[in-house]
Amino acid sequence: MESVVQRFLRYTKVDTQSNPKSTTCPSTPNQKEFGRLLVEELYSMGIQDANMDQNGYVMATLPGNIEAKTPTIGFIAHMDTSPDISSTNVNPKLIENYDGQDIVLNLEKNIILSPQDFPELLQYVGQDLITTDGTTLLGADDKAGIAEIMTAIEYLINHPEIKRGPIKIGFTPDEEIGRGADLFDVNKFNADFAYTLDGGELGTLEYENFNAAQAIIKIKGRNVHPGTAKNKMKNALLIGMEFHHMLPPTEAPAYTENYEGFYHLNDMKGNVEEVEMYYIIRDHDLNSFENRKNQIKKNADYLNEKYGVHTITVHLSDQYFNMKEKIQPHMHIIETAEKVMKILGITPIIVPIRGGTDGARLSYMGLPTPNLFTGGHNYHGRFEYIPTLSMEKAVQVIIKIIELYGQA
Repeated sequence: MESVVQRFLRYTKVDTQSNPKSTTCPSTPNQKEFGRLLVEELYSMGIQDANMDQNGYVMATLPGNIEAKTPTIGFIAHMDTSPDISSTNVNPKLIENYDGQDIVLNLEKNIILSPQDFPELLQYVGQDLITTDGTTLLGADDKAGIAEIMTAIEYLINHPEIKRGPIKIGFTPDEEIGRGADLFDVNKFNADFAYTLDGGELGTLEYENFNAAQAIIKIKGRNVHPGTAKNKMKNALLIGMEFHHMLPPTEAPAYTENYEGFYHLNDMKGNVEEVEMYYIIRDHDLNSFENRKNQIKKNADYLNEKYGVHTITVHLSDQYFNMKEKIQPHMHIIETAEKVMKILGITPIIVPIRGGTDGARLSYMGLPTPNLFTGGHNYHGRFEYIPTLSMEKAVQVIIKIIELYGQA
């Protein structure tokens, strides 16, 4: 068997960065190349129905080996990596027996992974870590999840003494740009419930997530020579700044945690004539979520009254909703995962997701899908790292969940 670490290191070499500006599915062709690689690997393991559809979704079935009726369990991860930072020429570094000191990722550029900045590093003294070389992300989000699922499936094939019901495997494109569940065929997948392997540190178990929306703010200004601009110029840049400062300053990602929602100005571009601002809006509570969207509209209404009709237009769109209400009728999924972690000596960390996963939308599509840890830290950036022991523990969790349901 290939170890989960070897498999993950191999997967990191495939550039699967998604592209939010693309209208295709998947948004980048390399995701399909990765999908083909995964289908070939599944075939080589003996999974005869492994396939990838025209949209880049990979699905496969590991048949059960018992006659008793047991639930069909799915395990899902996503193939793409964040569009925010390059995943080209990823060059992972293996830090053996981490000593608790600074890790120099890139000497030439003085990029250092330090416990002063990331104190959770000290939890892993004495363990092996996989880091970036400081120039790209690592891709543990979510190639670690894929490697863990693939390794667990291979282990089960090689250990038929572990009794199991049917297992479904699913790998999705474009999760990082909010489209991972867009064309996921729940009926074809045909599982009773599933787990995404898309979480963070060891022990994380998540079944609550943000309600999420996107707001695109377009501002029309009027440019006049600054020497004769009095009472004539409408500076769209300044109006955009005014719009932003009408939002509560402490309700931004840098000042919030746990169940606290936020407004996040993710991108802003333009000039005196025209500005576009891109916000994401997040809140766990649905009423508070609606209030946040209404605040965006009220700000625009106020500034349109101040500067003239149609100065500001707002395009609001919901992205996904809190999966909690869809998971609660099936809490055995959470209870089993929690029990498994305790059996394996892992402390469960049940926390709300300050983001979203494919599981949130899949839960609303009729497939209850909470989220399990992969072990990674500092996703979407050059300081991303993952302890190898956490990856091995994730494989064990998958196998043990399957085993327990096989005994039910």
